[in-house]
Amino acid sequence: METFINQLVYFGFFQSLFLLCVYWFSAKNRKNINGYIAFLIFVLFIGLSGRVLYLSKVFGNNFRLITISEFAILLFGATVFLFTKSSLTDQRFTAKDLVHYIPGAVYILFVVFYFITPSDAVIIDRVKRGELYTVVNVLVGIGLTFNCTYWILSLRQFLRFRNNLKDELSYSVKTQFYFNFLMAIGVCLLVWIGMYFISLFGPETIEREARKFIWLGIAFIILFIAYYGMIAPDLFRIQALSLPQKYTQSRLSHAELDALKTQLEHMMTAQKPYLKGKLMKAELAAMLGISNPELARLLNECIGMNFFDFVNYYRIKEFIALAKTDKAKELTFFGLAQEAGFNSKTTFNKAFRSLMGTSPSAYFNSDL
Repeated sequence: METFINQLVYFGFFQSLFLLCVYWFSAKNRKNINGYIAFLIFVLFIGLSGRVLYLSKVFGNNFRLITISEFAILLFGATVFLFTKSSLTDQRFTAKDLVHYIPGAVYILFVVFYFITPSDAVIIDRVKRGELYTVVNVLVGIGLTFNCTYWILSLRQFLRFRNNLKDELSYSVKTQFYFNFLMAIGVCLLVWIGMYFISLFGPETIEREARKFIWLGIAFIILFIAYYGMIAPDLFRIQALSLPQKYTQSRLSHAELDALKTQLEHMMTAQKPYLKGKLMKAELAAMLGISNPELARLLNECIGMNFFDFVNYYRIKEFIALAKTDKAKELTFFGLAQEAGFNSKTTFNKAFRSLMGTSPSAYFNSDL
């Protein structure tokens, strides 16, 4: 088992080195991939390099080399958060982002002065007194707390973004990739937490041994992300939304809102803007001659729907009307749904079931 783990360490190390070289020397890939992913690979490279140096015996059998891997502990969570934030909000790197790395810098300095620079005699004395293992447990606890906190912040950022999409877009965008990425890291952190608490009240070696597998799991998750970031960059290109503050620019009276509601319903029936597959709220607001916040207020207060549900309500009505024409003989249900403005089969099925309480096939079979 030890040999297998070491082989995975070497593989992860050279794979991260390869991806860093590709990123550095390929202008095309440097443009496609999020810069924080490149930094995540660099963090992994640091995390794996200490163990590789120790296993290779390049500098002898020096146990201090393993501690180099600890440099990456507090850099990991912050980078995952900044990657998520920059991908979903299109915010570029600023000097303020460096604040997130201050704890990591302090952590690295402590590791250097406590584990690397002291003499062998000092380290051995700390081991005999049990001080070293106590400090290691404290540092692991700090690392877990820090990374779990940033993981929670990353998940909140993602969920907030996904919820806001329904207020701005009439179509679904691919966000499952980010959710799976965060869930995979969350599982690794959860296992690590379990092993850590077991080690506090049981054998000290359990968490230490399990940590090898956990870090390798995280390493391969990020290498997988980086690989797909290079070969399929569209996975990272989510429409960044500039969300206005709720109603801050809306000065419409209730009478004006009622008039706009009538105007909007007439426009949806006469002009059918919902037939555009990627209709955005800002576009519909411009057609109505009002601002984005004013349309949000109109939808929420007078109609009781978010933008996503409102547009898809008209698309479902259009689909049902089309299904009763001769065109239904030539097209499948999804073909008709596309004619009605849907660009996703999943979105169509969910919207139809939500509005009609059943599937399209069951609905039309019941009419026979």
